[in-house]
Amino acid sequence: QVRLVESGGDSVQAGRSLRLSCALSGQSTDYIYWMAWFRQRPGKEREGVAAVNTISLNTYYSVSAEGRFTISVDKSQNTLDLLMNNLRPEDTAMYYCATRRPTTLMAGSRWADASEYAFWGRGTQVTVSS
Repeated sequence: QVRLVESGGDSVQAGRSLRLSCALSGQSTDYIYWMAWFRQRPGKEREGVAAVNTISLNTYYSVSAEGRFTISVDKSQNTLDLLMNNLRPEDTAMYYCATRRPTTLMAGSRWADASEYAFWGRGTQVTVSS
């Protein structure tokens, strides 16, 4: 059974950085072809932040995350990270790690569709104050 556990969330001031980490267990990243970070802001729907194709290592970002966030996968550690720089108050949200079922492919254009992902962590809270 795939299990995802996020960590690294914190309360910080605007302009600071945070690194979120997601530990994958129950399956190797060698067989998980897509991993992603989503977030849910208060009163909003869950939205895709960034994703990585673990075969090609192609990365995908939301407009808001582009240029500020960096997603990376460490296959030796079975972890997925999200480095978030220049944080803004509007980045305040619960951040979730997600993966597709093992050995399943997906078109890159679908990366931000939450329904494409089968496994989710419980989330880690990020709060950014101005």
